[in-house]
This record gives sequence, structure tokens and C-alpha cells, in this order.
Amino acid sequence: MAITFDSSLTTVLGAATPAKRKKFSDGLGLHTVGDLLRHFPRRYLETGSLTKVEDLRVGQMLCVVGEITDCRTVTYTDRRTGRPAARVEALLRTDGPSLKMTFFARHAGTAAWHAKRVAVGNRGIFLGKADRFRDQWQLVNPQLTIFGLGDGAEGEDGALAEDVLDVGAFYPIYPLTKGLESWDVARAVKFARSVVEEIVDVIPVPIRDEYDVIDVQDAYDWVHQPEDREQVVRAHHRFRFEEALVTQLVLGRRRRATRALGATVRAGGDGALLGDFDSRLPFELTGGQVEVGAQIDRDLAEAHPMNRLLQGEVGSGKTLVALRAMLRVVDSGGQAALLAPTEVLAQQHYRSIVTMLGDLAMGGTIFGSGAGTHVELLTGSMNKTQRTAPLSRIASGEAGIVIGTHALLQDNVFFADLGLVVVDEQHRFGVEQRAALTDKAINPPHLLVMTATPIPRTVAMTVFGDLESSTLTELPAGRAPIQTNVVPLAEQPGWMDRVWARVREEVEKGHQVYVVCPRISGDEAEAGQVDAVDVAGEDDEVVVAPPPSAAAVEEVVAALADGPLAGLKLGRLHGRLASDEKDATMRAFAAGELDVLVSTTVIEVGVDVANATAMVILDADRFGISQLHQLRGRVGRGGFPGLCLLVSHGEIGTPARDRLDAVASTTDGFLLSRYDLEQRREGDVLGASQAGRRSSLENLRVLRDEDTIVAARAAAEGLLDQDPDLAHAADLAAAVLDLERSQQADFVDRS
Repeated sequence: MAITFDSSLTTVLGAATPAKRKKFSDGLGLHTVGDLLRHFPRRYLETGSLTKVEDLRVGQMLCVVGEITDCRTVTYTDRRTGRPAARVEALLRTDGPSLKMTFFARHAGTAAWHAKRVAVGNRGIFLGKADRFRDQWQLVNPQLTIFGLGDGAEGEDGALAEDVLDVGAFYPIYPLTKGLESWDVARAVKFARSVVEEIVDVIPVPIRDEYDVIDVQDAYDWVHQPEDREQVVRAHHRFRFEEALVTQLVLGRRRRATRALGATVRAGGDGALLGDFDSRLPFELTGGQVEVGAQIDRDLAEAHPMNRLLQGEVGSGKTLVALRAMLRVVDSGGQAALLAPTEVLAQQHYRSIVTMLGDLAMGGTIFGSGAGTHVELLTGSMNKTQRTAPLSRIASGEAGIVIGTHALLQDNVFFADLGLVVVDEQHRFGVEQRAALTDKAINPPHLLVMTATPIPRTVAMTVFGDLESSTLTELPAGRAPIQTNVVPLAEQPGWMDRVWARVREEVEKGHQVYVVCPRISGDEAEAGQVDAVDVAGEDDEVVVAPPPSAAAVEEVVAALADGPLAGLKLGRLHGRLASDEKDATMRAFAAGELDVLVSTTVIEVGVDVANATAMVILDADRFGISQLHQLRGRVGRGGFPGLCLLVSHGEIGTPARDRLDAVASTTDGFLLSRYDLEQRREGDVLGASQAGRRSSLENLRVLRDEDTIVAARAAAEGLLDQDPDLAHAADLAAAVLDLERSQQADFVDRS
């Protein structure tokens, strides 16, 4: 029977016991020969030199190349049985400490067998756990492969010496599971490579030649049994390029399919509304806003949907760019919808947009100017009576700009001609939620998603080219620098008093302060459970739920009012408050009627109070990098220097504390997004998942392999330009089809 990549793994496991076969399938998740051959070594030992061993720790697992420098056999009487026994003691030299090994035997023949394997001068690969006994490092329960032995001598359990492998210049160390050793995998791989039929190479020869990619047979040989480091590098490059190419072809085909659907051209008509708006601006647009605006204008004028990511630092003017795009669509006879993740943010957008438009936002009323439109707000807290008129104006097309929360996604919301969807803080929404809004359009609408700190999946999608990306790098005039400091209560518990003293100092200067808490109150049924208004969409970053001891708004307000901030005017804000109470609180804070606002993360985005100069984030280690960066962006917006204090009980060296140190070290949101990506991986590039552990990528890492991914995109676009159906590359077409049909790709066209 011919053995192929799809053959069962059992066909190459030979005489392996059922228990060991189960280790391969259940422990390593390997079921086919192809799975085994794609199970690449995680590192290699250079067999020509002794392994450098440094910083030994008790309990550390070692796999080293060593040489036997001493060996002796000690006979004794076993106290349990009263019978003669023996032990073989050997000293293993490494490029570092020598390790003592002990092998016990019940019979003289077995002792002789052990002594032969570890005779003085023998070199090999040794695996075991480091321990310390009487000032001597030990290798406990050692397993070994000796170079050059092979006479088939048997031990007392009938096992042949572990020396059947051809050991080359580099010995592969594979990812393992309990009960399997590297040589178990290496033997199976060696046999599989010798019997599997010709491996299909999905990369066409011209592409391999153009991008200097080796053929697949060499790649498998070099990754599993390399002769030098260069072969390892070239083999890995081959597999990464292949994965990137197939992924880019999937994305490229979906992009082309989307373009083929067509979209209504939104060229701006006579431009009256946008022209009037621009003429009233009391400031000049930044160069970045002009450039990005021109990119969006070109996209809107195309007969296929725009799919653009607008990245920009907190306060860089993304909302103004988005508003100008919405006005262009209204000038074209269509409607625009802005989707916000929280009611506070939706209300803030509504107020700021109406303020910026002035009487242009009163189109169709006696207060409107000649050019104008109607701006509508729709949120989940509005009752049926309050929603009736807005829903009617949205359905009739009277409302040109619609701003709302998840309420916009409901089935009873209809648009006359939805031409543009703007998603603010896009990482707070899942792909299905975004699709629920875009599906309300007659023709596929243009899509603009905005974020200040791209989370890992967003960065990954940008690198892979599924989203066209625009970036605002300039900050408008009036933005002041923000100083961020970690307050390490684990090392300095007394610093909390200084934090509240600093808050008082800001208030005494005439400024205002935010205090942010992870929880609303201490009576929540589950630790970390928050109201639906506060919780992020399915695409948000995953943050561990805070324990009951985490700071809560209600308790913190009471403690501050009766303690360190007594006499100051305190307010509270969170998702459980009624809509009118939240709105009143925000208006009071914006008007300067409150000194300190104690809040959950509902103020994370969109809140703009120029007089707020400081923020204290309690239990800051409960938040992700994106949230922390967004939160601190609420201060320093009025020309005054900002201060953000990250209060944490986390200890130095923990991942949570490392996140805080990263945020404190820079205000560059794009640098932080790359750090976040390094920490949490890229998420499921082809699906809806945000959790890095569920990445659909096998060999690629978005940051490490960015150049490879970009090159693969160029190759993919060239192939699709010449042959959209990949008819002349049948094996590659099959690989693309296989990925397209996979569960991970279900939502790639909606991402």
C-alpha cells in the first residue's frame, strides 16, 4: 500500500506499543503522516561539540551532547531482596558542569550492557532532569543515544540500545508530550521520510525561482535532518512562505469577490454640504487629515466597497476625518451610520458632531441652513416611544447621519440607502456584529473602521493586507504630553497616600481628575461581571475577570468622600446607571461642576473634557494594553500636561506588571500594539477569534515574518492577475480551496 501525506500515522510507527501510539495521537495531536512530517523540531543540538550548559537549576530538564569521562561498576547486596545487585556510575562532561549518572541493574549482564553504553570516551545525546546531591550535579533517570554503538545488545527489559538513528551534524529536538522522547519522534519521522511517496510541491517553479524558495522535498529533509544552520533557515523560510502565499491567495480571492459585488459610487455630488462644513472649520486640517481624506475620497468614488482601517493616536482627529467622509456620502444622496461600542461614546459622538455641524445638522427643519442633513441618535436605553420617530427618519432617508450603539443592529432598523458604515473602536465589535449593520444596505456599503491602538488581530489583518490601512501620525495643536507612572503597591504600599495627594494638587490648580475602577460594585453576582453597556464586543481583547478584591466604583466613591478626597465634588459613572443619569453626570463633569469622576471603562473612548489633566487607574493590571492606552488618552486634551498613574499590586516580572511597564514607557500606540502582538500572538487571522492562543497560523508569526508576508502578497496578486482560477497551478489551487473551506475562513469576507 502506498504511503502518502494522508495515510494514517500508524503506518509509520512500526512496532510502537498502543500506549506510545496514543501519545502521538492524543498527546501531540498527530493523526496522519503529513501531521508527523509537519511536526518540526523546536531546536537542534550540534553533535560535533559538547553542549554549553549554564545556570543549572534543580528540576531543569536537560537534553545535551556530552562525553563520558569516568565509568565504574559498584556491586552491593539489595537490602530488600538480599540478592546481589549492581549500579553503574558514569560522569558526563558538557561544556559546563559535569553531570553524574547512575544506572541500576539486577543482573550482571544488564550491568555490563549499561557499562558498555557509557564507557569512557563514548559521546552521545543525554536526556534527564538536573538535580544536586553532595555538591555534585546529577542527571536523574537519564535516557541516551550513544553515537556509533549499534550491536543490538539487549537490556533486562528486552529493549535495544537507543542508537538506531543516523545522527548527523544536528540532532533535532521535537516538541514532546509526557511519555515520548525526541528520538521516538525522530525515528518515526526518519521512517516516514523514507517511505512516503513524492511530496506535492504547491508552489509553482516560477514563484520558487523568483522568491528564492527551495523545493518542498529539500525543505522537509533540511528541517528534520539539517547539515548546517543555513539549511534550517532556508527550510523554515520555505514553509512560512508557503503558508503566507496560500493565506494571501484566500484573502486576495475574497477581496476580488467583494469588488465584483459592486458598490454605489459616492463621488460627492455637488459637494455642497462638505464644502459648507469645511469653510466653517475654525482651524486648518493637519497634513495627515488632508492626505487620508483624499485616500477615502478616492475609495468612495470607486464602484466597489471601500474596506479601510483608519489608525491614529488618541486625539489625532480620526472623528473629523470620518465625519467628512460621512458628509461626502450624504452629498452623494446616501446615508452614513457610525457604530459606537458604548452609550456614553455614542452620546459623545452625537453631541460633538452636532456641535461641529451647527445649523448644518438641522437639515429639514426651520433652523437649518440651505445645505444640511439630519443627525440621528439611536441607543438601547431609548424606549419604544422615543425610538419611533428616529426609526421613521432613518427608514425614510431624512436622517443622513445616524449614530448609535448595538441598537443599530436590531432587525427593526431600516435604512433608505446606507452608503457608509463607520465603526469606532472596531476591536470592540465582532465580525458578525459589523456584518449585521453592513447587511442593512441595498448594495454593499463602504466600510471605515477606526482604532487608536490596533489590537493583535487588527495588526495581523493589516500586515496580511485584508484591510487597506491609513494612519494619522500628527496630533492637532493643543495636545499636551502625558506622563505615565506605575504605582507599585506590592513594593511601596505607602505610595497610595501620595496618589490621592497628587489628585488634590490637580484640583487645587483648577483641573479635574478621572479615577478608573475595574468593577461597578462589590455586590456583583460574579467577580468582574459588568452590565452589558460596559462589556466589549466579542472581538475585544481578553482580560482575566477581576477578583472580588478589585476596586469598585461604588465603594471607591464612598471611601474617597469620607477619606483622602473629603470636601471635593465627586461623581460616579458606570453602565448600570440610567441613561439620563449618565448623560447628566458627563455634562456636569464637562461643565466643571465635578472635581473627580470615578468611573468604569465607559469613559475609555470618545470622552473629551479639556480641563481633565490627571487619571488614576486602580488595579491597572486588570486591563489590557489597548484599554490602558485609550483610557489615558482622556487627559491632556486641553493644552495642559497630562498625568496617568497606573496603580497595581502586581509584582515585578509578572506578565501583568510587564504590560504596565510597557504602557508607562511610551505613548506611541502603534509601538504598544506591536508589543501587544508579541505578547498575545496574532489571533485567528482568517476568522473571528481574538485570542492569540487560537491562532490559525502554524509557522508564521506576523511581526517576525512581516517581510515574508508582504512578499507572499505580491506573489499572490501576480498569480491572481495572470490566472484568477489558478488553473495552471492545480496543487496550489487545491491548497487554497482547502483553506477556503475550513472553518477558520468562514468570516474572512466579513472581517
